[in-house]
Order: sequence, then structure tokens, then C-alpha cells
Amino acid sequence: MLFNSLSYIFIFIPSTGIIYFILSKYKLVKVANGCLLCASIFFYGYWNPKYIFLIIVSMLANYSAGTILFRLHMSKYVRKAILVLTICFNLSLLGYFKYFNFFIENANYFFRVNIHIKQIVLPLAISFFTFQQIAFLVDSYKEKIKTCNFFNYCLFIAFFPQLISGPIVLYNEMISQFESLRNKIPNYKNISIGLFLLSIGLFKKTVLADSLAQWANTGFDELKSLNFFTAWITSLSYTFQLYFDFSGYTDMALGSAYFFNIKLPSNFNSPYKATNIQDFWRRWHITLGRFFKRYLYIPLGGNRARDLRTFFNLFLVFLIGGIWHGAGWTFAVWGALHGLCIIFHRIWQKFSIKIPQFIAWFLTFNFINCTWVFFRANSFEDVYKIISGMFNFNNIYFKDLWQFLSHKKGFLGEYELSFFFQKVPMGQNLITMILILMSFLILFFPQNSFQMIEDYKPSSLRTVFSCLLCFWGLLTFLSEIPSKFIYFQF
Repeated sequence: MLFNSLSYIFIFIPSTGIIYFILSKYKLVKVANGCLLCASIFFYGYWNPKYIFLIIVSMLANYSAGTILFRLHMSKYVRKAILVLTICFNLSLLGYFKYFNFFIENANYFFRVNIHIKQIVLPLAISFFTFQQIAFLVDSYKEKIKTCNFFNYCLFIAFFPQLISGPIVLYNEMISQFESLRNKIPNYKNISIGLFLLSIGLFKKTVLADSLAQWANTGFDELKSLNFFTAWITSLSYTFQLYFDFSGYTDMALGSAYFFNIKLPSNFNSPYKATNIQDFWRRWHITLGRFFKRYLYIPLGGNRARDLRTFFNLFLVFLIGGIWHGAGWTFAVWGALHGLCIIFHRIWQKFSIKIPQFIAWFLTFNFINCTWVFFRANSFEDVYKIISGMFNFNNIYFKDLWQFLSHKKGFLGEYELSFFFQKVPMGQNLITMILILMSFLILFFPQNSFQMIEDYKPSSLRTVFSCLLCFWGLLTFLSEIPSKFIYFQF
């Protein structure tokens, strides 16, 4: 089920919330949590019911191993063996569904064999619930988790707002919220915050991300060659599409959880305002960065060793992060580039050379924009097409820019944009530039959603604003099939 669908907004969320709080009112707390768990399993199985069995088996295996780790007193070696074996079990599931065909394709290419490629459908959320379960296992091994029952564990893993694309949550930060009796009473401030975040996320997704996606898809997938202007429009469109799509999903996830008085950790904090690559990764996909730091970087030795070992640890973490995002060499290169850049940043810091803030931001943003090309491209040929177009400075004149902006048809042909409550022809390149400029303004000047709710106070003005954003977002897909979020099957 998609967050940006009528069935989710007008049926699933209201009905689940009403039943949950009615059961809680009559002191049926465990039954209310059971209702939330059943709703979450239904939400997960709505796309493909057969994968319900997969997530249940995975939860059974990990809960059993975790329980053994924090309840039974055994030797350190036995406990570590259980931890390693269970982590391998999780990674094997992820590897089969996400990377099996990638390995077969590469084996066929490098060893000149012809192994049959299976039709494997990637289960929803497997990357995310795999990481949450690994975190649970490690915390159990370190005795940070003292007690846990299977019912609470299942709710922690399957809680529907964060199930599909995060945020990646930890057991200890969630379980107290599920067990709190205070959270079983409707909180109208939280409901107001939930509506506010849901509306912002819906607007980001349907009005901004889906509009920008049409230009990004045309440039990456349809055009055989790009000039300077169309290449930059393509790369910037995807850079903004990815942010609005993923942060929009996160806003809707956080908003959905607020309806049940559950506070999920924030995942974005204006990442495109970053003035260096380290700052960017502190702002982008925050919970993923937290996971890699706690459960990979620090166990590898972190920055406690000599510089060369620290640089190796950093590079390995980002390389693995790139491979985690997708089964393709372009993802590996994307991760490697970020790893090399953060190593360069560490070395640069040792010289204590400061550069003007605007230049630091400009360099950081353009590095991120260029490397997103590797993240989005289907092949290295597509990467070359976009990058070579972006840096083709031959024969660029102001008259060419004017002709580009005033061209009636534009490089997108006859596409239309759902904008200002009506279908507007997107043919003119000028409209493309206006939306990209508007994206810049939205990203860099207003507060982000994380900042907006820090001191949130319900008011009639905020309610009207939320309803208008929600209405605008709904109008854009009433006549169309809702589009999937980019991270829908990561």
C-alpha cells in the first residue's frame, strides 16, 4: 500500500486509528497493540501476500537468537557464534533476493558461461528490516536489551509507518513508546502534527518529486544525447526529485506514527545546505548513517587506529553503503566516490585551511549532484551521457540560452505538469527552469519539516495550511495511478 494513495489516507489510517484508540479506551492495551500489528502485517502483505511468510520467518529466527543472547548465560565464544550465524542468515536472505541475479550476470560475463537468470521479485522492505534485526541482535549480544517478548518484537519490526523505507529504528527507542499507557490516549496535538507532516510529505511527493521525475526520466532513459542545458536540467531534476521523494516519504511516515503518539527519529535535516561531505551525511538519511557508524564503522575500529586504517574503515563503510542501495556497479562507484571524498575531507581538515562558506557549499552541492548521476543511471553509458553533457562547454552563448528557454516544445515533448490545480503544458523549457528554481527556494530558505515541528503549536492557520497542501497533493493523482516512492523496494 502506498502512502500517497486514497485508500491509505482515507481508509487505512483513519480506521486503524479509530479501532486502536477504542480498544485502548476499554483497557484492552494488548488487544490494541495486536490490532496495530495486524494492520501492519496487512499493510505489508497488501502489495504481495506471499512475502508475509518471509517476514514472519525472519522475525521468528531473529527473535529466537536475540532471546538466547540476552537471557541465557553461555560462554563468550558460543554467544559470538550465535550472533555471527544469525547475522549471516539475515545477510543470506538479503543477498539472495537482492544480489543473486547480479552475481549471476557478472559470472556469465566474466567467465563466459550461460547460467540461467531467475525471476526474483525483491520483497518489500527487506533491506530495512534486515538492518533493524541486525541492530537488535548486536544490542542483545552487548546486553543493551534486557527483556523482550515476541509480540513486542514483531510490532517493533513490522510497525507500518517505518516498515517500507525507514527510518531505521532501534528496539530500545521504540518499545517504551508501544508499552506506554499514556500513548493509548488520543493526543490532539500529535494528531495535528501528524496531519501537518502527512500534508507536507504528500505535497513533496506528488507535486514536486513526481513532476521533476518526468524530466529526470526523459534525460536518463529516453534521450540518446544531451547538450549542456538539458544535461544540467536532467541531473538537477533527479537531485531534487530524490530529496523530495525520500524526505516526503519520511514526513508521511513520521506523520502517520504521530497519529498513534509514536515519535520516529528524523531522517533528514536540510542536507543540501551542507558545506562539506561529512556535514551532508550528518543531514541525509540520518538513521542509516547512525546504523553504519554503530554497527560497522566502530566495530571496524572507527577512528581509534592510525590514519590509514581510519581511511580504510571510512572507505569500506561507504562502499558497503553504496552496494546496499542497489545491485549494480554504478551503486558501488557512487559509494566509493563518497568514501574517497570523505577521506579527502579528513585530510583537508588536518591543514586547517578554511574556505568561504558559499564556495564550500557550492563545491559540496555540485559533488553530490554529479555523484547522484551514478546512483540514478542504469549503466555507465548513461553516466557518460549525462556527465559529458554537463561539462561540454563548447559553443555556449547567451543566444543559445535564450533559444533554449523560449523553445515552444522543449526537450520533454508534450508532457503535462499538474501545477496550480490544473494541467499545464510542460513543453516549454522555461517551465522546467522555473520549477527547478522553485525547488532551490523551497530547499534553502524556509524551515524544513524537522524544524517546523520542534516548537509546533496547533492553530487554525496551520490546520488550513495543512489541508490546502493535502488538497493540492491529492488533486495531482486523483486521475492517475499513484507512483511508487523511489525507496519502495530497497
